[in-house]
Amino acid sequence: MDAKDISRAVARLAREIAERARAAGAGRELAIVGIRRGGVHLAERLRRELREALGAEPPAGTLDIALYRDDVAERGAVPVIGPTEIRFPIQGKTIVLVDDVLYTGRTVRAALDELVDFGRPRRVWLAVLVDRGGRELPIAADFVGARVEVPDDQDVQVRLVESGAGEDAVVVRPRRGP
Repeated sequence: MDAKDISRAVARLAREIAERARAAGAGRELAIVGIRRGGVHLAERLRRELREALGAEPPAGTLDIALYRDDVAERGAVPVIGPTEIRFPIQGKTIVLVDDVLYTGRTVRAALDELVDFGRPRRVWLAVLVDRGGRELPIAADFVGARVEVPDDQDVQVRLVESGAGEDAVVVRPRRGP
């Protein structure tokens, strides 16, 4: 995917989310939460698009799942922890959880574990830019920008200008080491 493809996918995701939110009567209770690292900038882009689609800007937050991962002990190194920032009550809200790539489902599982530490949302919808298949857990996205089948020895990387990339792109590369 190039910059135009990503822009179109984010706009489409926002339209789909807005339509479902209106149909569910969830427009005012909608909130966006990006998963650090890859989902944060996408969440902000979705938030801007949703402002246009809904006529109001939903509150936004971020989750850092480093301590909620089920492989923290296996990694050996001390996890790098970024801030989790949710400055609005999530009780009764429809939360759109945003990540860049859905693969095994473990990141989303960890995000859900952390999210409920903040309260009990009415519902959680998952939006991802890329679903690459290869699930290890029974997790599915509600909103998907693109679906690609990628072998396990390949990585899907989302590069965004907000993260320091020269231009937006989604690339598939051989996986480096274990």
